[in-house]
Amino acid sequence: MGFLNGRVTFTRYRVGGPSPLPFSEEMLGLLESHAIGKHTPADPTDGVSTGWAGGGHVLDQTFDLAKNFINDALHAAIRIDTDKIPGTLLRAYTQIELDARAGMNASGHPTKAQRQEAKEAARARAESEAADGRFRRHSHYPVLWDGQNGVLYAGATSASVLERLMSLFRETFDRPLEPITAGTLAMGYDESGDDADRTAQRFSEGSLNLYGGDSGDHLSTVAWAENAPNMLDHLGNEFLVWLWHQLQNDSDTVQLADGSEAAVMLAKTLTLDCPRGETGRDSLTDDAPTRLPEAFRALQSGKLPRKAGLIIVRHGAQYELTLQAESLAVTGAALPKPEERLEPYEGKVARIDALRHFAETLDLLFDAYRARRIGSSWSEEVGRIKRWMTAA
Repeated sequence: MGFLNGRVTFTRYRVGGPSPLPFSEEMLGLLESHAIGKHTPADPTDGVSTGWAGGGHVLDQTFDLAKNFINDALHAAIRIDTDKIPGTLLRAYTQIELDARAGMNASGHPTKAQRQEAKEAARARAESEAADGRFRRHSHYPVLWDGQNGVLYAGATSASVLERLMSLFRETFDRPLEPITAGTLAMGYDESGDDADRTAQRFSEGSLNLYGGDSGDHLSTVAWAENAPNMLDHLGNEFLVWLWHQLQNDSDTVQLADGSEAAVMLAKTLTLDCPRGETGRDSLTDDAPTRLPEAFRALQSGKLPRKAGLIIVRHGAQYELTLQAESLAVTGAALPKPEERLEPYEGKVARIDALRHFAETLDLLFDAYRARRIGSSWSEEVGRIKRWMTAA
């Protein structure tokens, strides 16, 4: 069941509105009333139907309190059904219709009108066959709403899937969703007014500016900033550069704001991209990719990390994951298994606690960078990083 076993992939959102706790049968009723096949037209114009599913498997459409509400969290799934006639089949039917009409002509060739008739007849035949659902594809993505922390975990990173989920969630629960990205975490959720303005001003100063130009023009020169949900999401790229430098030159542990520390390793995979969209992308795979000469050369040339594999250890719990820099989306994360065998329900409770601890660890790690970034010594740190980059 989605987030309750195996490796996890997620994009996070902060859920607006009052606390949903305790989750109730009313919430369950809202899920059921917006289940797949219930809240959308029977024949959607784009061939795509969206709705909630039970979360157990792709055909699970059952909901109940014991299954879907665990440890102050709602666990379900979004199912997306797509009806699409295979292009190869449609072309075959068209050719059959064309051959039949051409055979009626002395020339042996279909007329323009017959070509149009053949296309229409082929389309009608394929749509008639599609009515029984034989071409329907079911996609299934787990969703977990953490009521304790007001966070929604969406088990997908695809923009089209996430757009459908946000629309379905708002329609079902009448609550807004705000993406949790590098930009939103950088600004902080507890700042407003003058404090928020001062923080924004700090982020507009002292950019690492690894790709040339004045420090103030970095937004226009980062190719991927144009489509980012938040104008400060490029700070996720800077975060990974800072972390790379920190681990290679200072310590493999990072002190966190809650008094704990995280041991961190950049591992398995590293993707760097040209922020101007000119020199392409480098994707490296190695036990320690940042130690590869080509990784450092890419960084020196002005490319920025877009995705990195991480191993993080905090409070004795080890997490392995791949982190997307701007969205802070996580793919393929391995959560620690309980040290002792647990009953099924207790195992699910422990799993959700592990997910919360993992998310907290990620946020604290990013916050360590954020504290440095808006601190008075950031300009000195930028100097250190640039000297490191030009020394080799």
